[in-house]
Formats: sequence, C-alpha cells, structure tokens
Amino acid sequence: MTDNTNIFDWRSTLLPTGATIQQAVQSLETSCLQIVLVVQEDDKLVGTLTDGDIRRAFLKGFSLDDAIDEIMHTNPMVVPPEISRSAVLKMMQINKFSQVPTIDEAGRVVGLHVWDEIIKPKQINTAMVIMAGGKGTRLRPHTENCPKPMLEVSGKPMLQHIIERARDNGISNFFISLNYLGEMIEAYFGDGSAFGVEIVYLREDAPLGTAGSLSLIENRPDSPLIVTNGDVITDVQYSEILDYHERHKAMATMAVKQHEMQNQFGVVQTNGLEIEGFEEKPVYRSYVNAGIYVVSPEGLDCLQSGEACDMPALFQRLKEKNDRIIVYPMHEPWLDVGRPDDLQAARDQKN
Repeated sequence: MTDNTNIFDWRSTLLPTGATIQQAVQSLETSCLQIVLVVQEDDKLVGTLTDGDIRRAFLKGFSLDDAIDEIMHTNPMVVPPEISRSAVLKMMQINKFSQVPTIDEAGRVVGLHVWDEIIKPKQINTAMVIMAGGKGTRLRPHTENCPKPMLEVSGKPMLQHIIERARDNGISNFFISLNYLGEMIEAYFGDGSAFGVEIVYLREDAPLGTAGSLSLIENRPDSPLIVTNGDVITDVQYSEILDYHERHKAMATMAVKQHEMQNQFGVVQTNGLEIEGFEEKPVYRSYVNAGIYVVSPEGLDCLQSGEACDMPALFQRLKEKNDRIIVYPMHEPWLDVGRPDDLQAARDQKN
C-alpha cells in the first residue's frame, strides 16, 4: 500500500453545507474518490456522503434539488493526522470503509485516506453479456448497413466504448449476442484479444429479446452475469452494480434512472366540483429501465433454450417464484441511443 492521504486531489471532494444533491453527484463524478466531504467555513467537517447515500435518498423520494444536509452522515469515522497509515488501513478493513477523512484538532479536513483498490479496480470474477442483435429500426437510415452497436461515437463504435469501460472496471470475459448484421461485429472484435478481453458470441437464429439470449450460454456460470444493452452509453461503475446485487442477496437487479417530466399547464386539484388547490406546472418523477442488469446463475433456470423473452418478463417470472428482484438507482450520466437525436447527443457528449 502507498500513502494515499494527499497524492489525490482530496479537495475536489469538499462541498459546503446547503449544497444540493445535484452538486454532490457532480462532485462524485469529478473527484472519482466516491465520497463527498461536507464542510463549513475553514473546511470544518460536518458530514460525509457517498453515492450509496444518494441512491437511498432517491428511493425515499428526494430530488436532485434537495440539500445534502438532509441525507449526509453527521458522525463519520475520522482520524487525526498523526495516526499511522497501517493503523488507518486496518480500521478501514475492519469497518469496511473505503475512505476516511483526516481532520486536525480544530475539526478541519486536512487529508483523505483512500483504499488503493478504488483507484485500481481488481479483476471481477464474472462475465458481461452485451445485447447487440437488434435491428435499430428507429435509427434508420444510420442502421441500414450497420448494426446499431457499431455506430460510431468519438471515432469508435458504441460497443467498443462499452467493452473498454467494462474492461477498465475489471471485467475480462464477454458474451455478445448477435443477430442483425452480426458478422460485422464479429469481424471487428474477433476473439477480443486485440482489446485485452475474451469474447464468446451468442448467435440468434431469430430475435430472442434481452433475456432470451442468455439461454444460449452453454454452461451455466458460477457467478452473477452483468447484462447490458449494446446501445447504452453511461459512466456507471459495473463493479458497483455487482457489489450492490450481491450485498442485497438479490436474484436479479435492474439499474434504473430517475426520469422527470414537467406538466406544461397549471394543475387544478379537485374534489368533485370543489377546488382543493392548485399546482403550477408540477414535475412528475419516476424510474425508467436503464438497460443494465445483474442476474444470478439460478435466475437463468427460468429461461427455455431458444425461447424469446425480454428482461422485464424474466424479472416477472422471478417475482412469481418469490425470488428477490431489486433496483439499482443510477445517478451517473446515461443515454439510451435509440433515435437519431440520441445518437447526436451521444456524439456531442463524447466530443
């Protein structure tokens, strides 16, 4: 282990009291240290916040505009500057903390201890399945002679972005489901060795849906599968989704993204003929399927080989068996590239 107290830009994790959850999300994305340190004047620590705290806050109904003061930990574990690094690491290991702030006698933040594996992810003993067989009809004419996952964003196919990001998260084994113009995908990626990974192809004779393709895997895996659509551009940490799935002992986990839709009109609240109140252009919030999943090996038993099945149908089957199915609220940037406008947005975002 090396001393990570000051070699990283720990000051990028600082946010003042009264900051919004939106600002916390931006701080987490900028610092890459997976913690926000909430401070008063003179950097005096008053609380901490992680992405897990934000996900739980969303599930409780909080919005991006709410203040972090309502969801932060006000009594976090901290250490003094004079404590040895080895002692801090032992504390982190026992308490399963990945970050511990260092504060001086006045309670001011003067550093941050970071577990090395946050910066250098370990190899993940699981495989990723990428659904790349769709025709992409809504993206025509772009997809008339090119499969949707092979459309370029920043000079390389969307599918390459997905594989490289997963590889950088510690994933080295991939299954890619093929159907429409699948030979183009296979010709480009081959066995994956040129990209530092191993790829096995699942060839559909007919479209099988996001879950049906999983039935083509010859040997049931020993560990959960991470499954993603081949047209999802995101900065999500796949290792975190997997850890979340295992920590909650779920059979299947679905990543979801909060979607906001504003009514263009003032809403009149009524009770029969009586007016009860008014709400000016209210915002309705809901969770939408983000196209990223984790499925435990036993969950594949609900599939019949070669049978078409989409992922929501698989989740429903598992629910009927009383298996645990859960959501993973995402706050990371995410885009489902299903229409020409989405493709242009992805290209603008990456440039």
